[in-house]
Amino acid sequence: MSAEHPVIAVTGSSGAGTTTVKNAFEHIFHREGIKPLVMEGDSFHKYDRAEMKRAIKEYAEKGKTISHFGPEANLFDKLEETFKTYAETGGCKRRFYLHSDEEAEPYGQKPGEFTPWEEIPPGTSDLLFYEGLHGGVVAGDIDVSKHVDLLVGVVPIVNLEWIQKIFRDHGQRGYAPEVIVETILRRMPDYVNYITPQFSRTHINFQRVPTVDTSNPFIARDIPTPDESFVVIRFRYPKGVDFPYLLDMIDGSFMSRPNTLVVPGGKMGFAMEVVLTPLIHDLIEKKKRVG
Repeated sequence: MSAEHPVIAVTGSSGAGTTTVKNAFEHIFHREGIKPLVMEGDSFHKYDRAEMKRAIKEYAEKGKTISHFGPEANLFDKLEETFKTYAETGGCKRRFYLHSDEEAEPYGQKPGEFTPWEEIPPGTSDLLFYEGLHGGVVAGDIDVSKHVDLLVGVVPIVNLEWIQKIFRDHGQRGYAPEVIVETILRRMPDYVNYITPQFSRTHINFQRVPTVDTSNPFIARDIPTPDESFVVIRFRYPKGVDFPYLLDMIDGSFMSRPNTLVVPGGKMGFAMEVVLTPLIHDLIEKKKRVG
């Protein structure tokens, strides 16, 4: 971790809703005049889209599985190196994974490919902001979490997470429902071993809990709306958190444990900004003091 060059990471599995937190951070950065170096988790995958399809087939022929959740399909060492280098120098290398034709066209590449690594020189950003699957991952000797100054988890209950993934992958990416279910099953061992443990390392977790029946996510006809849910916000270190202020600011909120705030689902974005803004202020103030 670094006071001079802070690293913020938002971590959550596919379909978890990390984009909502990313948007909250973008609002805070814009409002506070903070210039982030944005790092996408997909850029640390080991294989491009075509290579990953071949790898899945090759592993299956050997009776094994591989997924984007686990170490075999990712560059965990490169991710740790990136966080460490940025924390030490304020610079690092970055590339992008091109998801669509729209993203690929400016680079003259195909969707599913990576852009070349580029050098990001020191002094061009105020902090590093990562959003992806592995912001707090630990695998063997690799510990990404120890280089993160603010680690935020996004963790809907698992049935809701699956519903969101099924609707996104089917509606936006055109995958057949049975293919999506197959992907969920293939990823499960890596989900248990590499995704879930991260949420014991996060500084704050945002967990959306629906108040409607999601007991069978594979037949759900729609995604529960924000107003059909609550958001459970767990603080790893509650000391210093101004809970009376948060309760006063967020209408309908209440405390369920000494370190846990519960807010109406429709207030999720607002709650994120209210909770996260003072933490980012602290990081920037520390940066100024040592700069």
